[in-house]
Amino acid sequence: GFFTCLGREGQVYDELKYVWLQGRQVWMYCRLYRTVERFRRPEILEAAVAGGEFLRSHAWAPPMDGRQKCAFCLTRDGRAVKVQRTIFSECFYVMAMDELARVTGKEEHQREAERVMDLIVHWVRVDPSGLGRPEMPGDAPVNQMAVPMMLLCLAEQLTAERVVLGEKYRELGQWCVQQILQHVQVECLADQELGGKKNRNMVLTWYCPCACAGHALEAGWFLLQYAARHGDEGLKKTAVEKFVRLPFETGWDAAHGGLFYFQDVDGLCPTQLEWSMKLWWPHCEALIAFLMAYSVTGDPALLDSFTRVYDYTFSHFPDEKHGEWFGYLTQQGAVSLDFKGGPFKGFFHVPRCLYMCECLLDGLLGCPRAL
Repeated sequence: GFFTCLGREGQVYDELKYVWLQGRQVWMYCRLYRTVERFRRPEILEAAVAGGEFLRSHAWAPPMDGRQKCAFCLTRDGRAVKVQRTIFSECFYVMAMDELARVTGKEEHQREAERVMDLIVHWVRVDPSGLGRPEMPGDAPVNQMAVPMMLLCLAEQLTAERVVLGEKYRELGQWCVQQILQHVQVECLADQELGGKKNRNMVLTWYCPCACAGHALEAGWFLLQYAARHGDEGLKKTAVEKFVRLPFETGWDAAHGGLFYFQDVDGLCPTQLEWSMKLWWPHCEALIAFLMAYSVTGDPALLDSFTRVYDYTFSHFPDEKHGEWFGYLTQQGAVSLDFKGGPFKGFFHVPRCLYMCECLLDGLLGCPRAL
């Protein structure tokens, strides 16, 4: 497994291994090895295979009340420490297994990816009891956008260049898109959707009325990819206008630059203590979203927004002295936390952003390659 809790100079400060990040790192190594010639090096494949073996051997926590889930974090030697009552450890496990199958040619990895994918879909659409989350009498239903986003991401991952799986998960992809589109809040639905509160026409991504520009922008490029593959011009327009332009316009800090982490849809003070911070990953998603939106529309205003995000990102997050990126800045743009990796920051958002932007730029320059 991979250590991800790394200090500013790369020293390991915590030996816990986080399954989200293990899966993401395996996926990233495999994708780079498979699609970028200069990364087709044996040590990268060896690292990916070793990481995949660690996941297969250790990611699944011991069964609890007949239920089995992936752990959230593990000890150094792979013993489960904590299990989350969500789908996300399993989601990144699926991404890792599927991409590993593509680079190794081993059907066992693909079968495992499909097995866990079907388990996730069952939890989300049929019976959530397998997550182990008890139902409470006062707990209101919540349509969390991260869930259909991740399922759409997995469906696209599993079905790329696979006709049979494309048919199997076709309806799931359509369902995910419709679930994501429910988070577009329009003025005429203000009373119905927001309990009489005046609507600010933002994309709600968490517990209403909270908005996260980073998740909206990420959903935007997920939808753009789906629309391009399925020839859906209406969805393409909605993705650009509602999930790319709008979150940026409402989420950009005019005073100090950068994207706020959270905002309140009614203009009130958010309750999240980190709401005004500037985090690395929303800026990564914004770079992908704007460059992809420009590549499908040719609208120069979208390229201007990409440039604005680029200028802020590359003047604030990279550590010129010790390499890699800082992840957490104050509202004013100063480094708040100087570690390079932690429970949620690993080898994923930065390299995925750079990889996808390179692919998109190649396409714009007349040398297209698959994302």
